Amino acid sequence: MDTATDLTLSVQQLMDVLPSLEKLSPQLTRLGRHLLHGWNNGKKLLVAGNGGSAADAMHLAEELSVRFVKNRKALAAIALCDSSAITCAGNDFGFDTIFSRQVEALANPGDTLIVFSTSGNSTNLIRAVNAGRDRGATTCAFLGKGGGKLAGVCDIELIVESDITARIQECHKVLFHSLCSFVDRHVD
Repeated sequence: MDTATDLTLSVQQLMDVLPSLEKLSPQLTRLGRHLLHGWNNGKKLLVAGNGGSAADAMHLAEELSVRFVKNRKALAAIALCDSSAITCAGNDFGFDTIFSRQVEALANPGDTLIVFSTSGNSTNLIRAVNAGRDRGATTCAFLGKGGGKLAGVCDIELIVESDITARIQECHKVLFHSLCSFVDRHVD
């Protein structure tokens, strides 16, 4: 096999799953409206994920807090990727607490927590969602592979219909870029 074959396969797999994202539009709109309402009332967004999903969490947070396409006011969006906080929580309390400890410290009623997980089975993200709910935050998950253990747990769920990690992550990007476009249209 050559790279052209791999590329063709990747593109075909992505093309197969992309049309299914349209049915997630109501949940994405609900999330966008919720975030706008929160920002208009002094609330913030916390975002978390592991590995490539941590990169997606940082990507989403920076496009909201700094800029997506247009120049608009900065929005409170924080990726829970502080290496000092992660390593401290991991060392002192265990890897399963690396996000929940930060959520306990930062989340307030009315805030929003978004987690990215291709499987929905990461214990540290499940614990973060539980901590967010305990703190009165609205919880949202970008998921794949049927949603895993997080399916049915969050207030808003965006489950990509794929079992292929790379395609799920690519679809998560399409979804959160669409969310950023929605925000850009509604914020000056």
